[in-house]
Amino acid sequence: MEATCYEGYIRLLRRELVPALGCTEPIAIAYAAARATQILGRRPEHLTVHCSGNIIKNVMGVTVPNSGQQKGVAAAAALGAVAGDPEAGLEVLKGIREEDIAVCRALVKEGFCTCKLAEGVDNLYIRIEAISGGESAEVTVAHTHTNVVQIVKNGAVVFAREQTDCGEDPFVAQLTIGGILDFARNARIEDVREPLERQIACNTAISEEGLAHPYGANIGKMLLRQGGFASTVKGKVAAGSDARMNGCSMPVVINSGSGNQGLAVSLPVVEYAEAQGASREELLRALAVSNLISLYAKKKIGSLSAFCGAATAAAASGAGIAYLKGWPERKLAQVVEATLVNVGGMICDGAKSTCAAKLATALDAMLMSLDMLESGDAFGAEEGLMGASAEETVSNICYVGRHGMAQTDLDVLRIMTGEIQTAEPMEPESSRGICRG
Repeated sequence: MEATCYEGYIRLLRRELVPALGCTEPIAIAYAAARATQILGRRPEHLTVHCSGNIIKNVMGVTVPNSGQQKGVAAAAALGAVAGDPEAGLEVLKGIREEDIAVCRALVKEGFCTCKLAEGVDNLYIRIEAISGGESAEVTVAHTHTNVVQIVKNGAVVFAREQTDCGEDPFVAQLTIGGILDFARNARIEDVREPLERQIACNTAISEEGLAHPYGANIGKMLLRQGGFASTVKGKVAAGSDARMNGCSMPVVINSGSGNQGLAVSLPVVEYAEAQGASREELLRALAVSNLISLYAKKKIGSLSAFCGAATAAAASGAGIAYLKGWPERKLAQVVEATLVNVGGMICDGAKSTCAAKLATALDAMLMSLDMLESGDAFGAEEGLMGASAEETVSNICYVGRHGMAQTDLDVLRIMTGEIQTAEPMEPESSRGICRG
């Protein structure tokens, strides 16, 4: 493998596998608000937050970490402005104190923050205007959660980069399943150890937290009570999501900008490695496979859409398990496509408690794909979205996610915000012909 290509894999793992507190969309808002406050030089008197529809969708139902169970754009922005540390990136809210939470609550109640829908922008877009007296500061984040594309101070642009700069490592566009496997088999283990060990430690810890305490609908605990390897895999991932979607302040090491996807690509592989007595080196190489295949697939869809990322992450974790099984490239790739043709297209209707259940559903499809292929069975080529190769199948499904589900994304947002009312008006009881037997 060429040195530049090898370095690209290492750089990608180190850049993408970073810790984040809570759901990354409210955290991105808090980060932008903290950065705008930093540029302003003092606490703002008012914030105006312009968000893309996908940002609003992913903030409406999720608890902002370290906020005292507050939800929504205003809470995330206010907390970032009051006490956020922009130098901490996606851990911007890790230093919040009780007095900061109280101040945030009061500011939100007073109308400190105004939220507006930004139209005709990238799916991941946040622009925050902070004002105090005659001073103003504006920070725009786009494409990825901490990718600042413009800073304005008192009406003058002090920093700008091309809007086409997506903030992603361009090497991700060069990924292939074969190349990923070649790298995972031959990488110097010390070159990948740090980000992968951090992922194991952080994601295992928040999963244990979700199992130890009540969070959301407690999907993880319910699944674990069912017993068996499959329920354990699904339960441990779901428990981590239960916690992070419902206010837990512990960090998760993300994948593709998502903590839920970070949980799904890592914990099933860890669980299988432990069950089979795999060595630490084998586990780390398998995690390199699952993380990189997830990045490879999610790149084709984009950061935020109506396509639930649990599907691509679960498929990638299946590839990691297949690697530990010693399966050849073609059979390993079949796990990815068999999972995606099953649950690819599951709708994302924002970040919230049900994300834990969607993760469990996607992982169930992945585990079924492993069992099917273990038995020597497989889906037929070119049936539905199945292509002639795994790469073609992934491209087909991700094309639908990126383009075909664009209208779905708009409709989901309009329903969630009340712009569309889908239910028929209720008729008076006397006119409904109810049988009173």
